[in-house]
Amino acid sequence: MKRMFVPGPVDVDPQVLAAQAQPMLPHRSKEFESLFQRAWEKSRQLFYTQSRVFITASSGTGLQEAGVRNFARQTVLSCVNGAFGSRWYDVAVNNGKEVDKLEFAWDQPVSAERVAEALQAKHYEVVTVVHNETSTGLENPVKEIAAAVRQVSPDTLILVDAVSSLGGAKIEMDAWGLDMVLTSSQKCLALPPGLGLAAVSDRAMAYAESVPNRGWYFDLVRMEKHRLKDSTPATPALSLIYALDLQLDRIQAEGLENRFARHEAMARRVQEWALSCGLNLFAPEGYRSKTVTTITNQLNLDISDLNRFLMERGMRIANGYGALKGKTFRIAHMGETTIEDLEELFTAMEAYLERVR
Repeated sequence: MKRMFVPGPVDVDPQVLAAQAQPMLPHRSKEFESLFQRAWEKSRQLFYTQSRVFITASSGTGLQEAGVRNFARQTVLSCVNGAFGSRWYDVAVNNGKEVDKLEFAWDQPVSAERVAEALQAKHYEVVTVVHNETSTGLENPVKEIAAAVRQVSPDTLILVDAVSSLGGAKIEMDAWGLDMVLTSSQKCLALPPGLGLAAVSDRAMAYAESVPNRGWYFDLVRMEKHRLKDSTPATPALSLIYALDLQLDRIQAEGLENRFARHEAMARRVQEWALSCGLNLFAPEGYRSKTVTTITNQLNLDISDLNRFLMERGMRIANGYGALKGKTFRIAHMGETTIEDLEELFTAMEAYLERVR
């Protein structure tokens, strides 16, 4: 079996893959409604919320678009310190919003103090921030950022992209006062690609009702009317919802706190290994991701050649993303990955380093 140490899509357990092969159901049937209700209600545990969870046939980027279309009539503040924060900014611009970019160096976290300063200078309907930048292996201090927003501009909605962290790191939506937390299926949840999940607060839903031009497919007010009947406005990705239903049971059996501890232990091990090999970590200490580690390529390794070497041994890592391609490489440690899997990867990578040094 090949193993992918890339930040999505990740390897999927055979039982979860097999769950997709169950017979199809009419999505306007009682059987589907029962399945859908189980899935969204169990999903709330991942978000640490009592609010609703929407399940969409989309990627996480689709839910970025849903966020700006539903919760901003006009003004958006986008916090950007990586490729996916930048994408959310672009999504908002392309949806015709009045967007200001609060930019940080890619190897530095979003600063709660600077967010507060921006909100003191101008009122924004929403703030967008990425919890875990997949491109840089940096985890932003969302709890502190949300507290600053609440203090300075209590009516501003806080939207969080947790695509590469939800299910691998603890994000307490209700306790932190977040209004939308979104993710997708192919990363820490260890499902095939194709599902988006978003938890949304009551106050955000109330605000959405006053926002014009929410679109149709990602109109969360429309989705909420259907969710209350355990249904969806358009055809759902039924096979993936079967897989989600099973995977949520498997996650619950492992225990969320145990799952978080496993991801954190893997992150520490990757960081230790990289430093022991004389490699540098891109993200600063205290802000390093628990699910994907970005390593500076100061040895000028040919990442494509490295991956060819690893793939002969049934493994694969990820090159740097966007502006960091070739300058960094990434080792993901999310989903079903274990410390033992990582040790096998390190053995192979050390053999490659011996060959090229």
